[in-house]
Amino acid sequence: MAYTNSPLVSYTRISPNRTINRNHDIDTITIHCVVGQCSVETLGNIFAPESRQASCNYGIGADGRIGMYCEEKDRSWCSSNAANDHRAVTIEVASDTKHPYAVNDKAYAALIDLCTDICKRNGIKKLLWKADKSLIGQVDKQNMTVHRWFANKSCPGDYLNNRLSEIAELVNKRLSSGEKADTKGLQASVFKDMAETDVIKKVGPLFTADQKTSGVLASVSLAQFILESGYGKSELAQNANNVFGMKKSLSGNTWSGSSWDGKSVYAKETKEWDGSKYITITADFRKYDCVEKSIADHSAYLLGAKNGSKLRYDGLKNCTNYRKAVQIIKDGGYATSPTYVENICGIIEKWKLTQFDVTATEDKKENTSFPATPFLVRVIINNLNYRLEPSMNGKVKGQTGIGTFTITEVKNGWGRLKSGAGWIYLENPEYCTIGNSNAKTSSTKTVDELAKEVIKGLWGNGADRKAKLTAAGYDYSKVQKRVNELLK
Repeated sequence: MAYTNSPLVSYTRISPNRTINRNHDIDTITIHCVVGQCSVETLGNIFAPESRQASCNYGIGADGRIGMYCEEKDRSWCSSNAANDHRAVTIEVASDTKHPYAVNDKAYAALIDLCTDICKRNGIKKLLWKADKSLIGQVDKQNMTVHRWFANKSCPGDYLNNRLSEIAELVNKRLSSGEKADTKGLQASVFKDMAETDVIKKVGPLFTADQKTSGVLASVSLAQFILESGYGKSELAQNANNVFGMKKSLSGNTWSGSSWDGKSVYAKETKEWDGSKYITITADFRKYDCVEKSIADHSAYLLGAKNGSKLRYDGLKNCTNYRKAVQIIKDGGYATSPTYVENICGIIEKWKLTQFDVTATEDKKENTSFPATPFLVRVIINNLNYRLEPSMNGKVKGQTGIGTFTITEVKNGWGRLKSGAGWIYLENPEYCTIGNSNAKTSSTKTVDELAKEVIKGLWGNGADRKAKLTAAGYDYSKVQKRVNELLK
């Protein structure tokens, strides 16, 4: 079989820890996690020493970039099982440093892209996951494996392990349609047959991520999720990804930052107090694309809802005492039950939900690597997506084309276009260069500088590299000649 490598790779550093030429056709994918939200360059450093005696075919950094450390034609030393590594493409994904070893949205989206690409190039028609160790090697029944089956390891961590079925589903959707599937996020339908503990393990990292963005304590929001959606199994959760019972219209509705699309609703019968008795009415509730958007909308409401000119829940943002936070929510009129505070705190304590809270030392620092806005960015590919929201889950509105654009706002590594068309991703140098953040612009770079960037993986591979260098105004033949000289 003639083997190829993924065109999605933006960084290459081949590890010495590999077996030249695998002895089996590729028919399996093995997904691992690498502890620490590291970059593809860091992964390259990890696998570079021979003493490490470990490698993988591909790695995905915390920023969603993809690195290659062992060509697909060769067997990586990854899963503690030679037979598995000979037939599998192995992928390491940057994760958190503690259980459940969560993977961020950028890395997860890149993982779906990479798995789809691997399947297409290697003739894998469908990804199959049964979570059954006894099916190892029976690729007609299961063609995904995990490191924990071959060694005393927790890899790929519970976060990824619990989502392998979802990963297979998303990849298969793309394979069957011939198009890129919409990876919108977690669907509440997966909670239907889950045990309560498994639901908490699966959804907990989402609340941690939300706290990093919103400042609303993860343990409090997670406890509200448990109480209000019955561990994600309520009618609203299952049919509308609405895990907080958010109505179309809310009291104190003068708030901003909503993640709801403003139109999708789910009609449901509900009991309302008319002042003297409970009556049954049909009400419209918000319907979300995914659980993540329901969580984000709920936090936005808690932070933005007002009574007149005053915030309903003033003091909630960045409050680190869960009992105080719940009291603020109760006093703001969120719930009328006299035992609401004790109910929520009891759930927090029962399940030890503070494990998902972000401490001051763990909190992600703002990216200060960008110049003050407005600044210029040069897009060096002709198909860079711009999205409605600053996220890989944001709806694609179009593509920029090659050119120079003005950025007026930066958020989580994304830049808002001055035209108002949408957001572009700024943190991949293969996509764009920040004019004001570099001492030298692309037009002043020497052949030596460019060659070193190519070796680092900043300009892609093969025809893609040639196209990008040419589009940026450089002589590809001169740059490639210098690359070859440096690599001798």
